[in-house]
Amino acid sequence: MTNKSTRKPPLVADRRYPSVKRTSSTSKAATAKPKPAKAKPAPRKRAPRKRSGKSGGGGGIVGFFRRLIGWILRLIWSVTWRFGAVVCLCVAMAVGYVYTTLPEVGALLDGRARGSVTMLDRNGDVFAWRGDQFGGVITTETVSPHLRNAIVATEDRRFYRHFGISPRGVASAVRINLSEGRGPLSGHGGSTITQQTAKLLCLGEPFDPGAGMTEAEYEAECRRGTLWRKAKEAVFAMAMEVKYTKDEILTIYMNRAFLGAGARGFEAASQRYFGKSASDVSPAEAAMLAGLLVAPTRYAPTNSLTRSQNRATVIVGLMEDQGYLSPAQAKDARDNPAELSQAAAERAGGYFADWVMSSGPEFFTRNTTEDVIIKTTLDRKLQAAAEEAMQFIFENKVRDGSKAQAAIVVMSADGAVRAMVGGREAKVVGAFNRAIQAKRQTGSAFKPFVYAAAMDLGYSPLDTVVDEPFCMTIPGSGQWCPKNYTNEYYGQVTLTRALKDSLNVPAVKVSERVGREVVREVASQFGIESDLAAGPALALGASESTLLEMTGAYAGILNGGSSVTPYGLTELTLLGDREPLMGIDGGIGERVIQEKAAQHLIWMMEKVVSEGSGRRAALPGWEAAGKTGTTQAARDAWFIGFTSQYVAGIWMGYDDNTPLTGVTGGGLPAEIWHEVMVRVHDGMTPVPLPMRAPEQVAQQRDGGSYGGGAQGNNGLGAVIDNVLRDLFGGGGGGGGNTPAAGGNR
Repeated sequence: MTNKSTRKPPLVADRRYPSVKRTSSTSKAATAKPKPAKAKPAPRKRAPRKRSGKSGGGGGIVGFFRRLIGWILRLIWSVTWRFGAVVCLCVAMAVGYVYTTLPEVGALLDGRARGSVTMLDRNGDVFAWRGDQFGGVITTETVSPHLRNAIVATEDRRFYRHFGISPRGVASAVRINLSEGRGPLSGHGGSTITQQTAKLLCLGEPFDPGAGMTEAEYEAECRRGTLWRKAKEAVFAMAMEVKYTKDEILTIYMNRAFLGAGARGFEAASQRYFGKSASDVSPAEAAMLAGLLVAPTRYAPTNSLTRSQNRATVIVGLMEDQGYLSPAQAKDARDNPAELSQAAAERAGGYFADWVMSSGPEFFTRNTTEDVIIKTTLDRKLQAAAEEAMQFIFENKVRDGSKAQAAIVVMSADGAVRAMVGGREAKVVGAFNRAIQAKRQTGSAFKPFVYAAAMDLGYSPLDTVVDEPFCMTIPGSGQWCPKNYTNEYYGQVTLTRALKDSLNVPAVKVSERVGREVVREVASQFGIESDLAAGPALALGASESTLLEMTGAYAGILNGGSSVTPYGLTELTLLGDREPLMGIDGGIGERVIQEKAAQHLIWMMEKVVSEGSGRRAALPGWEAAGKTGTTQAARDAWFIGFTSQYVAGIWMGYDDNTPLTGVTGGGLPAEIWHEVMVRVHDGMTPVPLPMRAPEQVAQQRDGGSYGGGAQGNNGLGAVIDNVLRDLFGGGGGGGGNTPAAGGNR
């Protein structure tokens, strides 16, 4: 029998759920027969992988390289995020430092190193600008919305979405540069408007004239595109984004951008090109202004309006694509491109404006640090007349390919210069101005001052002098024998005929009679400041002078014998001031000859135009007086003359002193004078010249201050003339030297 006490207890599965205390409510459920639990299938065991020395999971060569690459990647990441954190910290510190150095917006709007000069004509209208023009502050609120949108569309379409720099823009610029065969940082820069503003601010480094660097060098340094400079530019741009709002950054940019023709900022450019404020520009005008940003000089409408309009068409397309213009607005802008204002289109008075700048006080013109307004004497109608006359003659009377030049000055009798053309190319700035810079021999255009001295000493226009072969000995130089232009002699002639036909021998005789020093003094007091010849050739225009000086001297004859100082500036005022700092710097000065003498001389000079060598200058319906001048070998040709209203001077020649071919003062210069004055006097009522005919009492005026000469009847004059010939070698048409100067036509 089996011992029951040693029987093993039956195997019973562990309870899978904790026991629940029975209650009366659960007693019935507890007595119910439990359902057998469903057996859970045993998990399948994976067959062990066979390991091999050539392949397998973590072992072998592949596993080794996997672990090595993973380790390298973890190392790189470990170094990179730490280095990146350090870089970010350094950038943040740099941005924070730059932030503390940035001034308020108002201090950054006008960053010019020098001031500007705005010139007004005699009617008060703007005709020229010089220096760095700044039209005044504009903001994103006051500027035309079209202009603001054009700038953003052209320069930085994501301006309002980035934080000062645009990695996408930089990457795109690098790609374009490389595709075009340039270096990655050469050409397109991918700069945002904020970065461009940082560059305009030269990263906060202001121009210091005392630092030994010119303004041009300073600006070139600010534009350098090295990698280090780009990094500094990015930091500065981010600091600006922290310091200023987007609109403030755009405001700085709009006020500091250079836009060609000396204009700094869009307000100045709008005034310069369109004669209106930047708040009033149309979409077409806004597109043209925005198009200047990429290359201000190349796309300046004053240099090439067509090129500027084509660039503006591209900008209009960008504005349309980005939703700033409707299709209808864009079409209108393309169909009606922007046009220049009249002043900008004319570019009037380039030579004149340069002269005013050179003759005014330096600290308010060439080197001004202020914004200056200068009112001038320029008459734009007369300026246009002079330019048109010059063009007409050279197109119709001068052979193609000729390099001959000409200059014109028109002024009033008080010396107020109304027009000036310094060369064949009229619409230029900074060019060689032949009206004021070229000193040339005056030839017979000087002779009126010989006769002015004679008239002032009591000579009459009807007094006579003998025109004949004549020689005199000049100490240290030998014998000198002046000749007439025609190599003919006309015997006894009146002083009027001697001037009218520009005879050389009578001019020398009269000069010697009244005294060279007197002639020199009269010419000098009339305003010819150049060194005057000391010898007898003084009478024939051997001295050099400028066209402006000569025209001013003739104005003194017209106004009755008083000197004039030619002037172009009438009033100089600082921008914003009411009271001018200075007024007219020139005008009528002291009397040189008596009024009666001046009136007699005008009568004689009128005969030059009506009967003599200057007949081509005659004006229909107007009395005109003047004098021709042709120098030795026809290197210079002059005609200077006047009506009762205006004086005009013409010079013609070559810059290198090459002789003119077939040109005398009575030829092309007289014709240019005629064309100028016809246009100048168009629509005016003729007014007679202030001249006086001589009394019908004549004397022979012959001899010279060197020991002869006489005033008396013709017989006594003839006797003295014979004595002079005996004493000083006159007669026989003797050889000797050719005249030092003196044409007669």
